[in-house]
Amino acid sequence: MSSTLTRPAPPGGVVREAVAPRRRTRIFSLPEARWAAAALVLFLVALPLHLAGAPVWAWGPLFALTYATGGWEPGWAGLQALREKTLDVDLLMVVAALGAAAIGQVLDGALLIVIFATSGALEAIATARTADSVRGLLDLAPTTATRLADDGSEETVPTQQLGVGDIILVRPGERIGADGRVLDGASDVDQATITGEPLPVAKQEGDEVFAGTLNGTGALRVQVERDPSDSVIARIVTMVEDASETKAPTQLFIEKVEQRYSIGMVAATIALFALPLLFGAALQPTLLRAMTFMIVASPCAVVLATMPPLLSAIANAGRHGVLVKSAVVMEQLGQIDAVALDKTGTLTEGTPRVTDIRPLASSGLSEDELLRLAAAAEHPSEHPLARAIVDAARARNLGIPLVEDFASTPGTGVSAKVEGRTVAVGSPARLLDNLISHPTATAAATLEQEGRTAVLVTLHGTPVGVLGIADRLREEAAATVTALGELTASAPVLVTGDNPRAAARLAGEVGITDVRAGLLPQDKVSAVQEMEQAGRKVLVVGDGVNDAPALAAAHTGIAMGRAGSDLALETADAVVVRDELATVPTVVRLSRQARRLVVQNLVIAAVFITGLVIWDLAGTLPLPLGVAGHEGSTVIVGLNGLRLLADGAWRRARIGTGQ
Repeated sequence: MSSTLTRPAPPGGVVREAVAPRRRTRIFSLPEARWAAAALVLFLVALPLHLAGAPVWAWGPLFALTYATGGWEPGWAGLQALREKTLDVDLLMVVAALGAAAIGQVLDGALLIVIFATSGALEAIATARTADSVRGLLDLAPTTATRLADDGSEETVPTQQLGVGDIILVRPGERIGADGRVLDGASDVDQATITGEPLPVAKQEGDEVFAGTLNGTGALRVQVERDPSDSVIARIVTMVEDASETKAPTQLFIEKVEQRYSIGMVAATIALFALPLLFGAALQPTLLRAMTFMIVASPCAVVLATMPPLLSAIANAGRHGVLVKSAVVMEQLGQIDAVALDKTGTLTEGTPRVTDIRPLASSGLSEDELLRLAAAAEHPSEHPLARAIVDAARARNLGIPLVEDFASTPGTGVSAKVEGRTVAVGSPARLLDNLISHPTATAAATLEQEGRTAVLVTLHGTPVGVLGIADRLREEAAATVTALGELTASAPVLVTGDNPRAAARLAGEVGITDVRAGLLPQDKVSAVQEMEQAGRKVLVVGDGVNDAPALAAAHTGIAMGRAGSDLALETADAVVVRDELATVPTVVRLSRQARRLVVQNLVIAAVFITGLVIWDLAGTLPLPLGVAGHEGSTVIVGLNGLRLLADGAWRRARIGTGQ
């Protein structure tokens, strides 16, 4: 082994890069956001002037600018759609707004313009942020690597230049530059970004490692087995991009009949204007009737029938720690009929904790004394298991003495002198050597069979006890699994990159029977696609980079926000900001309440529109009465939708009651 392999770790222990650097697109760098903001500001300035009865010259130009700034983009997009022989609802909204202005309803038209411009800006921002996070994921993989030549010399090269068969040196604290296999050395590698495992995995000769994972305190020589463009992390990026592009955009209910309604309304307006003229009708009353028809038949009430319940549900969920990214997502949540749950960081807290303290009877040590010695020896270490042991000792208010002669051996453990006694803490397989029949070996095997990580403690080389360490289950996990099962009428599925024993143990605790463990990101996507091919609408709940492709591929994805990776947070359709898992079934119920209100509102809007249109066609509908009826229906459906803003709606959703 060359001397470079024994180079010490950077000062202060392992350098941990929790997430990729954030490369955010600025909101106002997007033209949609700039135009929408301008339209909103102009509208807010003009509105009080209009309501206060100011002269037209004071508010008229402001409303005109509102129409121009907020309406030109959807109008232009609608005209382009016309070239492809489709009639876009955005163009219909612009036409309706101009029609409203033509007969004096300037305020109504301006409000419609602002609503649609803001909606388009939010969609553009969401798309840009997702693209940012996908690009930022590539930063997890280092840009350079240390390549070893046949004569042992080192060369720093861009990772893109690495080829299959190259040998690279990975020093302590560095990220691994390519997928490959360990030729020499031993270390613990944090590969949570790829597999989701909560604890670093011991790697030695012959073990596989992944690009972008974080090396621990040892040094490794790795032989490259995949081209960098085909690494697991590169494939994650590709899968997220592909899923985002190929996933059919779910439309709100009213948008599913957009074309027919739009074409029918435009055709009816033109006919109502042109046909009477052909039969000698006067121009002015004919134009007034057509414009009245345009107003009463415009889908303003229908649009508001859909949006207020969903937006109110979004606002209510946001107040209670769930960020739902759009009205489309809020609608989708109520449609799910299957759930796939990640393990680490989702059902569990994602932080290792000491669960068992088992001193050997012959050692004469109490639980506290065993834990105190182990914590003292581990205190200088940066390993996650060491931090779990030290935290457990502090939780019991145990004094942690200073140590001497601390030493750390990658893949084995640590040793130190504690109050004059030599204490070693580490892997039972390494510290026990051939003592397979030793009582501590049996205790360690039992813990590992239960899905825990076993840590052996020795005193002067003699085993004195075993500690069990595991990721702690969230308190609300079992209740959440039960609630989701009741909502979807099917048991949730556990999809995890963790080992099968740990996954099976946790699944048993929360009541999950369908366990799929040891999955790489592409395997999670395959599991989701398999469920969707069976006709299910799948909700995926996860938190890591390794969950992002599944979150993108699913019907709906929810990310845990507190420890979630940037990519998962951007890819997911909703984020549980406070990591309260119990809010997941609550927001699904809230979505279903919103969907029921949408149906109610559509019925109300349809009744008003149909009645006013028939009146206008069969008789003479006075313009003020038509506007009043149109605005009245808009107010009614708007207020009905706002019912979900009340905290009572969230409480009813939480306990599973109806409206």
